[in-house]
Amino acid sequence: MAIIHKATLSPSKLELIAGYLPSQPWFIQDGAPELIGAYRFDDPAGEVGLETHVVAAGERIYQVPLSYRGYELAGAQEWLIGTMDHSVLGKRWVYDACADPVYVKALATAILTGQEEAALIVDGEPEPRPSTVNVKGSGTLDGGVPALSASAPVSGTGVTIIDAGGVRLKVARVLEVATELHSELTLSGKWAGLENPVELAAIIPA
Repeated sequence: MAIIHKATLSPSKLELIAGYLPSQPWFIQDGAPELIGAYRFDDPAGEVGLETHVVAAGERIYQVPLSYRGYELAGAQEWLIGTMDHSVLGKRWVYDACADPVYVKALATAILTGQEEAALIVDGEPEPRPSTVNVKGSGTLDGGVPALSASAPVSGTGVTIIDAGGVRLKVARVLEVATELHSELTLSGKWAGLENPVELAAIIPA
């Protein structure tokens, strides 16, 4: 489960995303981003927030995975999106999560084991809050995932590739909502107004 605090953020997540997108090779500058929804994975250690945002800009829909940390991630300055002040947790370092080993492990686990998004537990609310994006991995692996090693993500037109030692991951940045899923090991997602699931990520041959 993912613990969410009722807090004030400065700058907001969407403000950080709006400043980050124009520098990415897969972003077409045809409009300010608007949030469609988001989903979270759980960090078993409870230290790193893992939240992926689905945003619309112009006629395109983008996927932006973020990781939130209470300290800097060593060797990841290139993927630092910015910092924000969290009224409960204090200063948070916000990274492109494709460069964060905690996110890479969580994503691979979800795909290989058929995991869904984390339940959202909000301070002061007795019941979990529903996610605005629902995801599910296609795998059925019962055991643990292969040992992974951190490596720099490589982004191109529409996708980011992460070579993580035991697996090779493809993260869709530009979401093709009108195409069918073709990969065997995928993370698919749906949100309000979307008729069929869309491929968000996949494990691909090395």
